[in-house]
Amino acid sequence: MTTPLATNVAANSAANATGVVLFAHGSRDPLWRAPMEAVAARVAQAQPDLPVVCAYLELSTPDLATACQQLVDRGARQIRVLPLFLGVGKHAREDLPLLMDQVRQQHPHTVFTLRSAVGEDPRLLDLLAQLALQPDSD
Repeated sequence: MTTPLATNVAANSAANATGVVLFAHGSRDPLWRAPMEAVAARVAQAQPDLPVVCAYLELSTPDLATACQQLVDRGARQIRVLPLFLGVGKHAREDLPLLMDQVRQQHPHTVFTLRSAVGEDPRLLDLLAQLALQPDSD
């Protein structure tokens, strides 16, 4: 049985190697990173041939440029950046596009795709609503 995340493993050939950056805000608290790293681990488990790294806007490392360099060093020629933001504030609207322009200039032979913030995905909104409606389990 193939999982939805595992459907493109064969498509990630050397000539068309893809990597994923999960991009989040960052925090001084090391425990804050756990959910982002858990998402990365699930992606890696579902698609072991798809390089995935976390990157952070501030207060945590690596930053976007470093994470993209890591993926390029691993052979990625296409990099998808998924912002793990629930709200689409200044960071997603202004800061991230500027950072994307910088990594595109640093890696002109790499195709970068900036996905919409996860908070704009109706599937996530539905899941959050379901969680809010779920009765307490005592």
